[in-house]
Amino acid sequence: MLFEALTLGLGYNATLVTIGAALLGVAAGVTGTFLFLRKRALVSDAISHATLPGVGLAFILMVTIGLDGRNLAGLLLGSAVSAGLGLLAVSWLTRHTRLGEDAAIGSVLSVFFGAGVVLLTVIQTMSSGRQAGLEGFLLGSTAGMLFGEAVLIALGGAAVLALVLLLRRPMTIVAFDPEFAAGAGMNTTRIDLAIMGLVLAVTVVGLKIVGLILIIALLIIPPVTARFWSDRAGTVALISGAIGGLSGWVGTAISATAPDLPTGPIIVLTAFAIFILSMLCAPGRGVLSSLVRYLAFQRRVHLRQGLLAIAQGQPVYEPLTLRLLTRAGLAHADGVATDAGRARAAKALRDEARWGVVRRHDAFAGTAALYDGLREIETVLTADQIAEVDTLLGGPKEAAT
Repeated sequence: MLFEALTLGLGYNATLVTIGAALLGVAAGVTGTFLFLRKRALVSDAISHATLPGVGLAFILMVTIGLDGRNLAGLLLGSAVSAGLGLLAVSWLTRHTRLGEDAAIGSVLSVFFGAGVVLLTVIQTMSSGRQAGLEGFLLGSTAGMLFGEAVLIALGGAAVLALVLLLRRPMTIVAFDPEFAAGAGMNTTRIDLAIMGLVLAVTVVGLKIVGLILIIALLIIPPVTARFWSDRAGTVALISGAIGGLSGWVGTAISATAPDLPTGPIIVLTAFAIFILSMLCAPGRGVLSSLVRYLAFQRRVHLRQGLLAIAQGQPVYEPLTLRLLTRAGLAHADGVATDAGRARAAKALRDEARWGVVRRHDAFAGTAALYDGLREIETVLTADQIAEVDTLLGGPKEAAT
C-alpha cells in the first residue's frame, strides 16, 4: 500500500491531499530558509499560535450568521487575520517598548494561544460546536478532507511559492546583510514584513495538514537540514524546498496507509528522519565526513611526527605511528627506517627548517600564515622561492620535488 500511496494510486482524494501536502512542504521549506537565515525562527512560533483565536472567532461568527462554521476558507481567513494581528503585536512591542524580540514573542504567543484555548472551550459548549473538530487545527488532520479543501491548500502553497520566488533576491540580501540592504536603498522593514507575511501564509495554509503547533517544524527543519549540504543561499533554498516537499509527500503517503496515524506528526517525523540522515552523511558538514577528515588529519600528524623522530635518530614507540609508517613502506615492523623512510625523514626535517625561515622573514609573511605543521612546502612556494629559502637557511640549494 505504501508504494501505491507514493505513486498516487490510493484514489482521487488521497492524491489531492498528497499533492497539497507536497506543495505546502516546498513552500514551507523555501520560505523557512529566509526565516532561518534572518535568525527569526521563533517568530514563526508566535505566528502559528496566534492563529488559534482567529479560528475560534471565525467559527463563532459563521455560525452566528447562519453559515457552516467548519468552512475551511472562512476558518483560514480568520486565522490569517488573527495571526496578522499577532505579528503586528510582536513588531510593535519590539519597536516601542524595551522588550526584546524573544520576550515580545513569548508574550504574544502565550496570550493569543490562551485566548484561543478559551474560545475552543466556549465553542464546545455550543450545540453546533460539539462536533466541529476544530481541535484538528492543533496537530493537523486530513481525515475526511473535502475536494475543495485540498484544492485550496494546494493553490495556497503554490501561490506562496510563487511569491517567494518573486521576492527571493531582496529577501536574501536582507537576511545576510541588512545594513548593506539599507545602504542600497532597500526598505528593510517592508522586506522583513514580507518575509513574516509569507511565513504567515504558509502557517495558515498548513493548519489543516500539519496544525499550528507543528507548522514551525516544517518551516525550520528543512532549511536546517539543507544547510548541511551547501553554503550558498540559493542552493540551500532549493534543497530546503525539496526536503519539505519530500517530507510532505512521504509523510502523507505513510499516513494514508495507516489511517490511525495523524498526518501532521508523520510529516514532521519524516522531515526529522531526513535531518538525521543529512547530519550523519552530508559530505561537507556531516558527522561521518567530519570523522573521516579527523582520522585523516590524525594519520598525517602521526606520520609527520614519526618521520621527524626517524630524522633525529629517535625510536618510534607509538604503536599507531609505527603501524602507519610500516603500511607506507617507510619503516620495518621493528621500527628501523627503510631507505625511502630515511629519505622522507630527511626531507621532513629539512622542510621544518625551511618553514622556520619562512616564518622569520617578512618577505614570506603571507605564506607563513599557511603553515600548519603538515602542509608540504612545495604546495605553497615555487621552486625559486624554495631556493631562496635554502640560501637564507645557509644550506645547499635544492630543487622542489
